[in-house]
Amino acid sequence: MNLIFRKFRMVGAKKMLKHVLEIRFEAVTSVLSPQCRHKSLTLETMRQNIVKLEYAVRGPLVMRAAAIENELKKGSNKPFKKVIRANLGDAHAMGQQPITFIRQVLACVTLPELIDKYDFPSDVKQRANELLDACGGRSVGAYSASYGLEIIRKDVAKYIEERDGHPSKWEDILITAGASMGIKSILGLYSPAGDKPDGVMIPIPQYPLYSASLVEFGLEAVGYFLDEDNAWGLDMNELNSALEKSKKTCRVKCIVIINPGNPTGQVLSRENIESVIKFAHENNLLIIADEVYQHNVYAEGSKFHSFKKVLREMGAPYTDEVEVTSFMTISKGYMGECGLRGGWLEIVNMEPAVQAHLYKALSAMLCPTVLGQIGTDAVAKPPKQGDPSYDLFNKEKTAVLDSLKTRAKMVVDTFNSMEGFKCNAVQGAMYCFPRIQLPPKAIEAAKADGKAADVFYAFALLEETGICVVAGSGFKQRPGTYHFRTTILPQTDVLKEMLNIFQDFHQKFTKKYA
Repeated sequence: MNLIFRKFRMVGAKKMLKHVLEIRFEAVTSVLSPQCRHKSLTLETMRQNIVKLEYAVRGPLVMRAAAIENELKKGSNKPFKKVIRANLGDAHAMGQQPITFIRQVLACVTLPELIDKYDFPSDVKQRANELLDACGGRSVGAYSASYGLEIIRKDVAKYIEERDGHPSKWEDILITAGASMGIKSILGLYSPAGDKPDGVMIPIPQYPLYSASLVEFGLEAVGYFLDEDNAWGLDMNELNSALEKSKKTCRVKCIVIINPGNPTGQVLSRENIESVIKFAHENNLLIIADEVYQHNVYAEGSKFHSFKKVLREMGAPYTDEVEVTSFMTISKGYMGECGLRGGWLEIVNMEPAVQAHLYKALSAMLCPTVLGQIGTDAVAKPPKQGDPSYDLFNKEKTAVLDSLKTRAKMVVDTFNSMEGFKCNAVQGAMYCFPRIQLPPKAIEAAKADGKAADVFYAFALLEETGICVVAGSGFKQRPGTYHFRTTILPQTDVLKEMLNIFQDFHQKFTKKYA
């Protein structure tokens, strides 16, 4: 009290009253968390599904890699000079050059005055004018229809018809902001409500988009193990077993197939696809066919078969009854245009009323980026033999795919030459998923550090070499096994350097924990 009266005499009654009120306010609010005082959203009040979801491809390892890059820029002394980001399927970030035809069309639609100013091939100019005529005000800055420009949807339908030899209805095709948007739009149709949530069968290992999205939507993930000892093949007994076990906890409504595989790099045989279609028919499941790597097939004897093509050729009752949604993107293949965010979704045999509600929901998101749509059109309708752009286009496309084939073999051969490694052939896609045997002391050290053993290994690799991979636990894996995913995307010279460094690191790591 004496302190208060002294302050009262010093600053006057008015100022003293303000000071006392401030003291009382601080006393009251000191028992409340800052979040409760200032924020409407807190970790406790936000949707908990978002808190729970994990996405390993861009998780703590990648965040640490970014921090190390910043440390190197500031002159930090490391045992390496650069970070090699082998964690993402981002081709251009790893040095792949864009396809000229795609970029010329994009340049012309972005700045139409280039069409007459520069000596672009005539087919580039024609394509750019056709696409601009389909845009409001001949500008890519205008909204398109919510499901994409009609001209592009029709070009995608023609691409699918030529690929499969069967008709495709352009009205059943949606242009999407990459395949991820389309996949999430389909998963979002399922319900977490009722006595049991809807369940989705996903491969293990799987691409984390699926597990993360299922957590986000409150759906049940029903994992089925791929057969690592059989080139990551799909075992029908495993599918039946996984489905049977799931009946206690959820209502399984659909099955995800990634072909070619991510992270495992397998390419399904036609017989395997037929078996999956029969399984889906028997159990009334919609098939989510993730076919984004359909251009990326390298192994002798391997061939991409679309689910729609096989479905059409199986005949009744499958052709007219099995529901299939298939996805494609321009981020992969020979294109690697990740940043454009272009892709498509084709719907087969969906209930018309459900399809109408899907279209309604997508309308609320307005439209995918028009530049991404135009990149998609360049992939769906590439130059044909005899077109002015064809020779260069074919040369560039072939060079990219041939180089990826060489790098796929290089990665597999190197890992299989290393003690404690077992690596299946990369038949397709852009990744390698080797199995690694870790010393017991390393597993104990990981446990003491609060990390999964493969995460511990991947962090050590990053900190000591600058190589960033993704631990296998981020993709799920059989208990007691350890893997990691690396891309085959670093250019050949960088990849050789990376693999040499990797071999040296692994020898030191195993010696340290022997």
